[in-house]
Formats: sequence, structure tokens, C-alpha cells
Amino acid sequence: MTELEQLRQEIFQQVTRYYQLAHADRPFTAGETRIHYAGRVWDEREMINMVDAVLEFWLTAGRYAQQFERELGKFLNVREVIPVNSGSSANLVAVTALTSHKLAQPLQPGDEVITPAATFPTTLAPILQNNLVPVLVDCELSTFNMDLEQLAPALSPRTRAVMLVHTLGNPLDMTRLMAFAQAHDLYVIEDACDALGSRFAGQMCGTLGHFGTLSCYPAHHITMGEGGAVFTQDAELAKIARSVRDWGRDCWCGYDAPAGGQCGRRFQWPIPGVPEGYDHRYYFTEIGYNLKLTDVQAAMGVAQLEKLPDFIAIRQRNFDWLYQGLQPYQEFLILPTWHPQADVSWFAFPITVRPEAPFTRRDLTRWLESHNVETRYMFAGDIRQQPAYRDMPHRTVGTLPNSAQVLRSSFFVGVYPGLDRARIDYVLETFGAFFSNL
Repeated sequence: MTELEQLRQEIFQQVTRYYQLAHADRPFTAGETRIHYAGRVWDEREMINMVDAVLEFWLTAGRYAQQFERELGKFLNVREVIPVNSGSSANLVAVTALTSHKLAQPLQPGDEVITPAATFPTTLAPILQNNLVPVLVDCELSTFNMDLEQLAPALSPRTRAVMLVHTLGNPLDMTRLMAFAQAHDLYVIEDACDALGSRFAGQMCGTLGHFGTLSCYPAHHITMGEGGAVFTQDAELAKIARSVRDWGRDCWCGYDAPAGGQCGRRFQWPIPGVPEGYDHRYYFTEIGYNLKLTDVQAAMGVAQLEKLPDFIAIRQRNFDWLYQGLQPYQEFLILPTWHPQADVSWFAFPITVRPEAPFTRRDLTRWLESHNVETRYMFAGDIRQQPAYRDMPHRTVGTLPNSAQVLRSSFFVGVYPGLDRARIDYVLETFGAFFSNL
């Protein structure tokens, strides 16, 4: 072992010791310890990987990004993974890629995209940012997914795509959705940012449509601080998506490409309109962005992927405990349901207060919060009511009553892997105390 290698190992040992002293689990005290709805779950392995990347000082995407692509692709059983700097960017890249002039039938300004009204803004924003028209459909109250009965009424001669969401990890009925999309020659983007590890009919969510998207924000199934990915089985779409992510350049060289490029012809490409011998790395064929992640982020992601199967199992376990414990309160609460063919990797536990309940969502969530049980509303609810989206060009199917109820009455609590039986029991005791006081 060289002196440099020995020093590196000593640094890693000190990182482990620092983790144990600074970040080891704190004991749980009922009523005092905050029960978060989500959070980072990590140990010294993430920190060592990140320090390793810093010591190399490869500041942009490098070998860890390459490993993250490879390992995530294996987990999803998908051909192409394009890491990006956030789930929001993943959605932007996916929609923008489908507007490429390289496609035989690209999305064009004014084309319509069917999408849920009860959603997070970053599902809807890329549709508007690409001058497309969202067609908003209502959701189901117990799954929070888009109501597939509204697909046919949403269809028009301008409809070209569906951008769906597997809400809180709960898979949409993809057999039915894909049959509709194929019958009408529609592109399908699956926003699976909440659904890493969820399956429908045995297949990973995000892998059934043309694109899937993923978020690695700290609240999600794995974290890179910020980060995300676009993934697809289609090599042509993947090449376009990489170009959109990488400033719009045509070059497809990897993170460790030789000076002459992966193709060996970096300065020999015939490029219409530019001088002979022009550098292919500066040939731009898409209007793109710089949405890459850093290697330090990817280093964390590699360690997180090793833990992902356990994370999913714990989320499912915590969900089951909450589901069983909240059964006595169904007179007042609408509890979640899921499709028989769905194997759900839950992001959180959604709840809707029934309209006839003798209390409001605010009453219940204020009680929970006052007892250190953290809650969150169901994202934007009916997004038409949010100030940024009130004047957007759009169509709706009907009056969207369920989306309006989500805006008024829905919220969720946590199931993330940082919660154990003692914490879940405390959450259930807190619900029980609220209902005993009615």
C-alpha cells in the first residue's frame, strides 16, 4: 500500500469514527422526539463514498455517476438511465426530449397532454414550459391516482401524450393506461418520483411508458441530497434525453471519454454549416440545459442503492402497521387503497378526512403536530387553485370534485425507514387520543 493509499484508509477510518460520534441514532422519547414524515437514512458508507469523491476532486459527474447509472439500471431492469440534478429536472428532460426534431412525431406547441389535477407542480410545469396544453383529470380519493374513467372524455384531436403520477408510490393501473395510450398513439411519461421500487403486474413503475422519472430528494426512497434520474428502454429517446441534459450537444461521450472521443472521430464529423474538422463536443442539436449531478451526489447514491431493498421492506412494514392501527377510525377517515396487481413501495401514508366528520383536517393535523407527529398536505391539491397556475392555458374534464376535496381534506404521515415500532405505536396512540376526545 502506498503512502497515499494508507492515508486515504486512515481518513475513512476517521470518517467512520466521526459518524459514530456525531450522527448515531438518538434514543426515542414519546411525546418529545419529533416523528418526521420523511428523512435521510444513512451511515458511514455514504460519508466515506462522498469523501472518496472529494479526495479525487472530480467535481462533475464521474466514475460514481457511471456506477450509479449501472446499479440503478440493474435494480429497475431498464436499459438506459440518465442521472440528473433533481426529480424536477428529470420531468423537464423527459417532456423536452419528446419535443425533439429528431423524432418522427415530436410533441409540438399547442399539443395536449393528459395529466392529473391533484399533483405536485413539477409534474405540470414542464408541460407548460414546453408550450404544451395540460388536460387536467380528476383523481380517485382512496388511491389519489388519476381517474382512468376520465381518459376517454379527455381525448381530443390534439392529444399527444399522458403524463401520469404514481402518487405516494401507489401504482396506477398501467395495463389499462397503456392500452388506452397505444390505441391512440400517445407518448407516456411516468412520474415515479414517489415510487422507486413499486411494481405493477411484476414490472417496475417507470419502465412501462416511454420515460420514467425519479427523485432523490431527502424525503424520497433514496437520497443524494438533490438528484434524480430519467430512464427508458428506448436507446433513441435516451440519446435525446442525454443531449437535453447536457446543454443540447450531440456528443454522447461518457464520463471518462478519451481525448478523441468514444467514437474516435471527435474532429472528423461532417457538420453542415460549420467548418470542416469542427469539435463534435461543441455541436448542438437540441435546445438543452445543464442538469447533470455531481460525483459527490452520485457517491452517496451508490451507497443508498445498496440499502434500497431494506428501505422498501421497512416502508411496507410501517405502512401495514399504520393501516391496521387506523382501521377503527374509518367512520371519519378515508384510508388508502391499491390495485390488486400493485406491489407498493410507499412514500407515505395518505389520509382524507370525510366531509361528514365532526372535525376538519386542520383540527386533526394541528393535534398531531402539537404532539410532535409531523404531517404534510397532499402536495398542491387541485393545482388550478395555486396562484402560479390559475391563469395557465388548460382544459379540464368535469369539475374535478375529488381534487377539490384533496385540497381541503387530505394529508399524509410518514412511513420512511427512520421510523420503528415504538414511533409508529406513538403515532397511533396520538390518533387514538384525538378520537377519544371527540
